[in-house]
Amino acid sequence: MAHADADGGVNRGSLYILGCRVDRVDAHEAAARISQLVERKVSAHVVTIGAEMANLAYADREYRDTINAADLVVPDTVGIVIASRLLRAPVPERVAGIDLLERLCADAAARGDSIYLLGGADGAAMAAAGALVQRHDGLRIAGAEHGYFREQESAAVCERIRSSGARLVFVGLGFPRQERWIREHLADLGPAVCIGVGGSFDVISGRLPRAPRALRQAGLEWLYRLVREPRRFRRQLALPIFAVRALVQSFGTRVGTPHTQVK
Repeated sequence: MAHADADGGVNRGSLYILGCRVDRVDAHEAAARISQLVERKVSAHVVTIGAEMANLAYADREYRDTINAADLVVPDTVGIVIASRLLRAPVPERVAGIDLLERLCADAAARGDSIYLLGGADGAAMAAAGALVQRHDGLRIAGAEHGYFREQESAAVCERIRSSGARLVFVGLGFPRQERWIREHLADLGPAVCIGVGGSFDVISGRLPRAPRALRQAGLEWLYRLVREPRRFRRQLALPIFAVRALVQSFGTRVGTPHTQVK
């Protein structure tokens, strides 16, 4: 049963899809919880979970544990939204990682907090930073760098982020690398909230177009991306498998007892 948070918001708890926790929040609630974490100056991990991620986590316990250990897990794709409905514990809406990023940048600009962008091809994070500064007056960029670094270089990357003083770190390394990297290095990044945002930098910078709003509202953004990027076809083969597994879960346990995982 939903109940009120201390700040007056609605806390609907969580559900598990293929063993992965999903917090039943809308975009406003997700941004509010993240802002609270930023204001508390704690290290925190936010996962934007999609169907492909849940499908991988179903067979990879370590990755599943990484997702479930996060401070907040938001429903990033329409597949997760549909699965939650099948399990009779619907999430309020899709919380797309790229939209959450934009909302958080607006909040950061209002507070005077700085952000750091890590990931993408050479120049993508810097280009995205420039676009975000234009859209959000007063936004402070603490740093931006590409994601083509080796694991042995992670210590230096963490030091740059920590010394920058960034309070929000957007990590666009793609799944499952970004979630694993954040979990492993979170303590080394200082008091920052780290959020995996996949390929958002390419879209924000204008290097890749985003699906028209009508297609996004119809839940067909995945199809638009597949048409634009046919090389994604092999990845999309995971979606029917996810659908079958979600259906099997809905016919079985339906849903476990939702519980709050927000820290």
